Amino acid sequence: MALTLVPQRIALRVTSEEVVIIPKSLAVLLGSFLLAIGINVFLVPHKLLDGGFIGIALLFNYILHLNVGWVTFICSAPVYLYALLRHRPYFYNSIFGLVSSSLLIDFFRDGQKWIGFSVELDPLLCSIVGGIFVGAGSGLMLRHKTSTEGADLLALFLSDFFSLNVGFVIFFLDFLIICFGTLVLPDIPLLLSTIMIITVSIVTSLFTHAAPVSRPTTWIRLARWSRGKK
Repeated sequence: MALTLVPQRIALRVTSEEVVIIPKSLAVLLGSFLLAIGINVFLVPHKLLDGGFIGIALLFNYILHLNVGWVTFICSAPVYLYALLRHRPYFYNSIFGLVSSSLLIDFFRDGQKWIGFSVELDPLLCSIVGGIFVGAGSGLMLRHKTSTEGADLLALFLSDFFSLNVGFVIFFLDFLIICFGTLVLPDIPLLLSTIMIITVSIVTSLFTHAAPVSRPTTWIRLARWSRGKK
């Protein structure tokens, strides 16, 4: 009797999670697309900076012309490796967001060519509109319990280690990146980058405010189940 009950329970569990995975996957892909358009169409043409590892990747793009998505993935890899070894739920919940956003950022690196026309906006408008796109993409993914890169995870780990507010840690890391960027590239518009980051924060907050608590994904449940079997 027990042998027939176990497969039934597993089948029910997988079936119940299919409804959760599909909307989350679509949300992550849509968020990655918005992020890619915001970066390639509005930020890169005016050498605007973002916070986190994406900000570091933008610096490498402006200096060495390296792909933003590829550098973001490389910078995030050590943090995700640490998460895999020490905090697996964080890893399973965020790795899809990292991979999809990195791939789409590089896929749309010629953003204005992909959309079929040139976006000729005032740099101030680009900082605001770009912030809206980046904030919407990040906020949509955060609303579904995933992230675009490893800086948020790093801030979370540092806040736990030093007993600090995670929002303060994220702000401090972004501030360091912006200051370093202006030192390395003096022609980077500091004021416009600051406006862009503020816009990103506001839009992200709008998406994540009162976000519904989603159930753990199948990846996390399978990880917990496998650890329980050991």
